Formats: sequence, structure tokens, C-alpha cells
Amino acid sequence: MSKKRLFARGGAASLASSLIAIVAGLAFGLIILFISNPSQALNGLGIIASGGITGGMKGIGNVLYYATPLIMTGLSVGFAFKTGLFNIGASGQLQVGAFVAVLVGHNATWAPQPVLWAVALLAGMAAGALWGAIPGLFKALLNVHEVIACIMCNYIGLYGINFLVKNSNIYDSLKNQTVNIPQAAIPKWGLDTIFYDLKGKFVDASSVNGGIIIAVAVAVAVYFVLNKTTFGYELKACGYNREASRYAGINEKRSILYSMVIAGALAGIAGGLMYLAPANGLHIRVEEILSPQGFNGISVALLGLSNPLGIIFSGLFVAYIGQGGYYLQKLNYMPEIIDIIIAAIIYFSAFALLVKNLIASAGHKRSARRELGAGAEGVNGETGVREGETGL
Repeated sequence: MSKKRLFARGGAASLASSLIAIVAGLAFGLIILFISNPSQALNGLGIIASGGITGGMKGIGNVLYYATPLIMTGLSVGFAFKTGLFNIGASGQLQVGAFVAVLVGHNATWAPQPVLWAVALLAGMAAGALWGAIPGLFKALLNVHEVIACIMCNYIGLYGINFLVKNSNIYDSLKNQTVNIPQAAIPKWGLDTIFYDLKGKFVDASSVNGGIIIAVAVAVAVYFVLNKTTFGYELKACGYNREASRYAGINEKRSILYSMVIAGALAGIAGGLMYLAPANGLHIRVEEILSPQGFNGISVALLGLSNPLGIIFSGLFVAYIGQGGYYLQKLNYMPEIIDIIIAAIIYFSAFALLVKNLIASAGHKRSARRELGAGAEGVNGETGVREGETGL
């Protein structure tokens, strides 16, 4: 079988499995809509399907805004999946990266203002990488399962950040959050002149900024590293079979550590892009719950089958139907309805990989039978020629 045919078949299987998960989730959502308000169920499904388009250009811009952290946390989880690890700690890594990004954005007076946001974002990336290194070290050196270590780091990060916020020079005690830092805002790079609506003489702009461009660029870079470099090949090989990788000369412990460091860095970038966005107010609140974007990244990675390019589209899709759910309130549905529907899609997306493997397995079996049949015909033909030659 040619490489091109194999790639095409694998891509078709991936697309089919993801579409099946989406359709199954939306079908379940339709049932929930019927239970909640039967008379408006079909209209509600139409609004969800319309997604951000319902809000015009502003709605589309808001989809891009909400998709930005989802793409980054999806990349964090997906990168770890590709290397045989489960990074359930993206939420804590995001919050640690966000705090450091905001702190540096406020205190890095030595940095020129036009690039202050970039300095702050890099600092958040480094903080996320260091926080991701902790479960990586426990896994590599002590064989502690990364899920357990990541869950513990999530809550240590949450309450540790709360403590640091309250004891930092950027804390606003009246609002129980950090002060605003507009000087470190991520530039919009002209996107605000594209994604907006006019209401009379007033411009109603969306929340989109340059973060979506950064997220897409990072996704492309991660795809290149995983699929076009020796470094990425070693990380994936270690994830597929650590014993065989060790036999081939790959440093297993180093690969595990590097994987978690990179996954943490990606989540740290997500935190920086979230909290350095102008629409977010550029401040961190004292929270009592973990960031939902970190856990939603798991569903984005599953729906995108851990492919960095697929994660871009799955992140956009989750943000898209999330915006559609916002408009469901016009039909007297509770806003939590869309959370249930997204959760159903997340649940079914967990089976996307199983569906993909079943489709791919069926394709390989059909191909093997065809090749076996062709080989048998060739042997029979060759035998007949030889018999004729012997007869002569």
C-alpha cells in the first residue's frame, strides 16, 4: 500500500470518527432540548448549529476569542497524548502561567511597552513549563503516575496562586483580584476592524485579539516538531513503546520529562493569552475552582484526535457551539443547557479514537485480503508458465 493511500485512509477515518462523535452529541442534546422545552427544541438545535454566526461578525470574532485558550490547552493535552502521557494538569499549569504573565506584565518596567505583552507571555510559558516539569520528574524518576501528580499540582497551583495574589503588589483587596495592566495587553493586529457589528452610529466590536493568530502558529509549530523532527519522533516512539525505545537507545526518562515540560509550556501560554487579553480585564481573580479551560482542553484534544491541526478545528467547534448556546436563552432555555450538550459531545468524543481504530482496522483487513488474492493469482500464473516450460 502506498504512503499516500495510507495517509488518505487514516485521515478519512479520523474525520469520520470525529463527525460521529459530534452528531451523537448533538442528537443527545436534541433529546435534552425536547425534555426541557418541547415546543422550541428544533429551533434551539438550529440556534446551536448556527453557533457564532447568529451574532454576525461580532459573534464570529467572539468564537475566535473563546477558542484561543481551548486550542492551547488542547495542544497541551494532545501533545502529552502523542507521547504516551495524560496531562490532566493543564488547568493548574494555565493558572500558574497566567499569574506569572500578569505579574511580569505589571512589574517588568524595563521592557519597552510595545513588546511588554510578549515578555509577559514568555514568562507565563516558562512558568507553565516548570509546573509541568514537576509531574514529569515524578514520572521519570519515581514512576509516579502522571495523573495523580497532575491532580495534586492542580490544587497546589490553585491555592498557591491565591496566596501569592493576596500577598503581591498587584492585589486589589476591594475587588479581590489583581489590578488591571492595560500596558501589557495583547495587540489586536487589526482583527477588531474585521469582526464587529454596527449598531446605528456605534461600533460593537468583538473580543477577538491577536491571541488566535498566536495559537494557530503554535499549533502549526507543534505539528512540525512532532512529525518532521527527530526530537518529535523520539518522543512519540517513547510513548508507543518505552521498552523498545530504550533498546533503540532513546533516553526514556528524558523524553518523559521533555514531554511534560512542553505540555506545561503550552498550557502556560494558554494562561497568558487568556489573562493578557484586553476583553478579560487583564486581572486574575482569587478563585475557588480550577480553570474549566484546562479540562475542556481534554475534550478538544480527544475530538481532534491529538492531531495539532485537528485541535485547531475542534477548539473552534467547541467555542462555536458555546456561542450558539449563549443565544439559547432567547428561547427561555437555561444557560446550563449548552454545558450539558458540550459535555455529551465530550463524552462521545472519548470514543472517537475507538471508532477510528475500528474503521482503520476494517480498511487494513480489506487491503490485506486484496493483496493476498493478488499474490495467489500471481503464484498460479507463474506456476502455469513453469509447467509449460517443463513440458517443452
